[in-house]
This record gives sequence, structure tokens and C-alpha cells, in this order.
Amino acid sequence: MNTLKAVCDAVLKGVTSGTARVPGVVAMVTDRNQDIYSGAAGERVLGGTPMTADTVFAIFSTTKAIAGTAALQCVEEGLLDLDAPAKDYAPAIGKLQVIEGFDANGQPKLRAPKRDVTTRMLLLHTGGFGYDFFSETYRRLAEEHGQPSVVTGSRGAIETPLLFDPGERWEYGTNIDWVGQVVEGIRGKKLGAVMRERIFDPLGMDEIAFTRTDAMKARTATIHARGADGSLTPMDGFALPDNPEVDMGGHGLYATVPEYMKFIRMWLNDGAGPKGRVLKPETVDWAVKGSLVPPQKVTMLPGVIPSLSNDAEFFPGLKKDWSYTFMVNSEDAPTGRPAGAIGWAGLANSFYWIDRKNGFGGYWATQILPFGDPVSFPGYMDFETAVYRSMRAAKAA
Repeated sequence: MNTLKAVCDAVLKGVTSGTARVPGVVAMVTDRNQDIYSGAAGERVLGGTPMTADTVFAIFSTTKAIAGTAALQCVEEGLLDLDAPAKDYAPAIGKLQVIEGFDANGQPKLRAPKRDVTTRMLLLHTGGFGYDFFSETYRRLAEEHGQPSVVTGSRGAIETPLLFDPGERWEYGTNIDWVGQVVEGIRGKKLGAVMRERIFDPLGMDEIAFTRTDAMKARTATIHARGADGSLTPMDGFALPDNPEVDMGGHGLYATVPEYMKFIRMWLNDGAGPKGRVLKPETVDWAVKGSLVPPQKVTMLPGVIPSLSNDAEFFPGLKKDWSYTFMVNSEDAPTGRPAGAIGWAGLANSFYWIDRKNGFGGYWATQILPFGDPVSFPGYMDFETAVYRSMRAAKAA
């Protein structure tokens, strides 16, 4: 019988060797009690320091579930009405208009939205926001009208036109950055401080933050660009900003993988952490359920800026839903992930899943652009598949 360590180590070795490779990877698996697999292979930067479990990553959109957790805490305390206008908590969102294309002179055609954006819409990605690397309209606003990229951590990056009237459809975008603004409006402090006090400290998560300590900086992996020919080039000058203007709840955190495993365990344990409860069990129970209203559905992400993202989709052909704030696969996935499990990804090709039914989850961290990397993404799928095969074999033994 292949042990979990042997099969996972083999996947990591495979993706970090040969001509089609990733520079380095850290991957971990946890059950409800503890990490049951930890692996690191390759290098933090090509030709440089070896990858280790304590390497720091820009975790991009795997930040989202943590910001969502901070919002769910506000709901539990009766401080946040998910169906009230989000502008009640974050007034700037009330000033945003819907873009209906561009006029003959290339200027945006704007109008007032038909209804207010609510925090529920933001959590479900039906608020009307997109990303410039997935939206042709936002890409044009960036190139022709100076709309800042979200990786700048600036307020201008989220104070953008809406792509459609709030609530009309699912579109992946800066919605959770706005959830962070809602939380800040309720708590009266920066999102990072709220997360530290109410999530990180109760879970014993130390090395995770919007701004890195010097020790974290020294262990940060370099993001690499994948060329069309498959080559890898270190992007030495590219990083999410420390001390950003806005603590971006959608993508701004730096973390080590062991710290994120503590967050995954909280969801496996119905909201409980080693130093206190983060969420009530009943909150966890409804927060993990797919909540889009048909015909809303999770769709393929079209890469419109090739340097940042390829076309990308989890489990093509299978139905996916969205919860608060995770993707939910509505059908059993080919990896072994059961229907109803949750998970998501980060732009630099980090991926995680949480299987509450079977009591385990995992995280796969690389630092490569564009998203949907042809080596890292399949490598992650192989990793998840190997975990499920090993678990099934162990159960059958």
C-alpha cells in the first residue's frame, strides 16, 4: 500500500523536475486534528534557496475565505445585515455606477444601478465587480483609462464601475475586497487588525499578514512568469505591496502554508480553534452551502490578460456553486473530492480544498503567473487525487 507521504512526495518531485516544471512547491494535508502530510520540493527562486515548509507565499485569492469569515462573525453578532445595502457599512460603494460599454470616443457609458449592492451579493460574487484579467471591459478601463490593477492595493483599484446590475449573475471579481471594507466600517479598524484579533490569534496563526515582518520577507518565494515556450523567469520586481493603502480582503495576504492549514482545520471543526471559537457550528453549516440562485452559476474564468491568467476552470463539465465564500462542487469530482466540498485558488497558482464530509483538506502553493499554469494546476489535481487514493487504500486495509 502506498503511504500518503510516498504518493504525495512523488507528485512534488515530479512537478519540480524535468523541463516542464515549477520552480518550487509546498503542499500539505490536514485532518481535523493535525497536519498529516507536509512536503516541500524545488526552490523559492530558480537556482536559489531550497523551498521549505516555512516559505512565505503571496496567497492571493485564498485570502477571500478569511475575509468572508470576518464578515460572518459580524453577522453572528447582529452587526451585519447581509441583505441591507452594503453602502450602509462602506459608503463609497454607493457611488459606483454600471458601465454599459464605451461611446464612439472610447469614453465609458455609465448609469445608476437598478438596485443597491448587498453584502450577500458581494460574498456570492454577484455584486457586479470583475477583474481586469478576466473581464474585457475592465482590461480596457485599465489600458485606456488608467484603472489601477488590484495588485497595487489601492483604493482606486476597487472603486470601479459595476459590470452589470447587482444580483444579476455570478462574476468573479473584487467583491470580497469590498466585503473587507464592510467589515472595516463595522469594526472601526483595518481589516488586518480585525483578522489578527478575531481569527489569527484564536487559531494560533502567526505568520500571516497583509504586511510582512522582516523574517517573513527573508523567506518569501519569488513569483515566476511562465513563457509561451514553457520557460520560467523570476519576476524579481513583482510583489503584493506591504503596508497597502487598502487591506485587500480579496487577495492581499502573505502566509506560510502551515498557518493556512490552521484555518482549514477551523472549518473542518465546525468553527472551533485551539484558543477559542471563531464561528458557531450553525454558521459554518450554512456558510459552506452553495447559495447561488439559478440561473446564476459559476462559470469558466476567461483569461483576457495572457500574462496574468489562462482560461481556467475547476472540473470542467461539472456543476459548481458558490458559498460564503468558497466554490462548492455540486457533483463528485474526478479527484475524489465529494459533492458539497469547498475550496478555491490564488492567482499565482495556489489551490486548496476542504472536505468536511471526510474530515480533511489540503493546500498546494506555487508562485507562478499566469493563473491556470499548465504544470502547477495539473500537479495540484494529481496531488489531490493521490491524497484521496491513499485515504481510500488506508480505509480498505
